[in-house]
Amino acid sequence: MKKILWALMDDRRGSVGQALGIITALDNQKITAVEKKIVYTKTASLPNWLRGRSLLGLTAESKAEITPPFPDYVMSISRRTVPVARYIKKLSPQTKLIQLMHPGNTGINDFSLIVVPEHDKNKKCTANVHYIIGCPHRVTPEYLSTAKEEWASEFADLPKPLTAVIVGGAIKGKPFSDENALALGQSIRKFKEKTGGSILITTSRRTGINAEKIILNEIKDIPQYTFLWGDTKKNPYSGFLACADNIIVTGDSVSMCCEATGTGKPIYLFTGKNWLTSKHQRFVQSLCDGKCATMIDDENAATFKPQNSLNAAQEIAELIEKL
Repeated sequence: MKKILWALMDDRRGSVGQALGIITALDNQKITAVEKKIVYTKTASLPNWLRGRSLLGLTAESKAEITPPFPDYVMSISRRTVPVARYIKKLSPQTKLIQLMHPGNTGINDFSLIVVPEHDKNKKCTANVHYIIGCPHRVTPEYLSTAKEEWASEFADLPKPLTAVIVGGAIKGKPFSDENALALGQSIRKFKEKTGGSILITTSRRTGINAEKIILNEIKDIPQYTFLWGDTKKNPYSGFLACADNIIVTGDSVSMCCEATGTGKPIYLFTGKNWLTSKHQRFVQSLCDGKCATMIDDENAATFKPQNSLNAAQEIAELIEKL
């Protein structure tokens, strides 16, 4: 008999992408995944030790989604969804809880499996914690093939090779400074002077308008296709990953970096100055040590060939199936 897994999908885009990767990797002959959309109210910002095992902080519509019969598994994808998962466990003790990323110390023993990136190893470790490099993602050969079929014609007239540039921004109260934006723009330009071709560039909400302008000014003479934060046309992100020959990505987003490595293409990382946290620095170093990526300013960057790619989704799916 098939088992049921609920995935608690909130507004964290990176976490949702991780969860979708795991759902895709699950053996759908054994487990049926059901996405439960979680929408928050202002009280969701309360610490989890106050929210406890409850639906506090959810809209009425989301609360209506969390009703019996409860599933065999619940996958909580962020710290904010932890109280929801624990609420289900309280009402359905036989339900097994899976947590992506460290849930914090409150209720840590309620989970059957907690998946934590290696760069977060300084947090509390219990017997139910399983460490991975990076994070799961949904970039598979099938994902890339579908995206390439959809987007290849859109970039067909651009000079080759195509270099995707995926730009993040401010993190943990640290802004993406004008200085770092300028440095990134200069690094992109120098890289393209060696390789030629065109750029497929996308920015995020965290990039900031001024930083975005600085980057674009530095690369204005390079043929390019842009998708900037706020654009209303269809998001070509999957097409960028599928069609690019090289990928430049900022090191502030574990999700973006891991998705890039899943392509098997040369990956070039930008870390800037006085920007990334020590956690992010450890993650970036693990990608370089594992020969998954290199730094964009490395003197041999233009000839870099990856020896490994990352996708923890299959590993996690197998662990869930064994619970």
